[in-house]
Amino acid sequence: MNKTWWFRGRILLVWLGLLAGFAAFVSGFDLQFSFVRDKLPILLGLSLTPEGMLQGVPLTLLVCLGAMLISLVLGLLSALGRISQSAIAYGVASFYTSFFRGTPLLVQILLIYLGIPQLGPVPPAIPSGIIALALCYGAYLSEIFRSAIESVGAGQWQAANALGMSRNMTLRHIILPQAMKIAIPPIGAMFISMLKDSSLVSVMGLWEIMFLAQSYGRSSYRYIEMLLTAAMIYWALSLIFEILQARLEKRFRYGVPPVSR
Repeated sequence: MNKTWWFRGRILLVWLGLLAGFAAFVSGFDLQFSFVRDKLPILLGLSLTPEGMLQGVPLTLLVCLGAMLISLVLGLLSALGRISQSAIAYGVASFYTSFFRGTPLLVQILLIYLGIPQLGPVPPAIPSGIIALALCYGAYLSEIFRSAIESVGAGQWQAANALGMSRNMTLRHIILPQAMKIAIPPIGAMFISMLKDSSLVSVMGLWEIMFLAQSYGRSSYRYIEMLLTAAMIYWALSLIFEILQARLEKRFRYGVPPVSR
């Protein structure tokens, strides 16, 4: 225990030293901290837009959480299509992953936001941003799920088959729980990346963190202050995600404790 705390203490000292170095670096930028203090509550979303809509951090989290849930479903379905015996399912899944992994996310956002209105319907900006992020990251999650499922030994399938379990039952009760232990770390990394890439939905006019930072920086010519503030907010949110990911990894590594009765 003492060795563990000593190791963590040294890590903390390294972090503090690097933070001090970064602070010394930005101290030469002639920053106007009073401007940051005035705009920080708006970036944090402590107030609504003039139209009464979410802005800043709450809007960013709303877009990210919605996209995460949808991308998990898309990624798992696509992964199952990639390992299925159906040529149609495999073709659809492989085309989906190839297209959305092979084209820039910004292009996908613009295709959804500007392309769909050409067909008639005009989707709201928030659902468009959620769908664009979900489609892109669902393709990456598909590969993560597929590789995690295929990493489970073939003996698991054979043992389940010997017990008379169907393929679906084997997949649901035996393969997927084991695959999740392998998939959680890269899934967590994808979600942290999604959090940062959510800044791209600012092109839709959503008043999320980066949109606000760019708007206030442009109008007041205080770009560095606003960009650094946005960077610190994204970093803080990423740290929260990393903590949640670590706890989820630990939960799946050691299993869920039995419920006391």
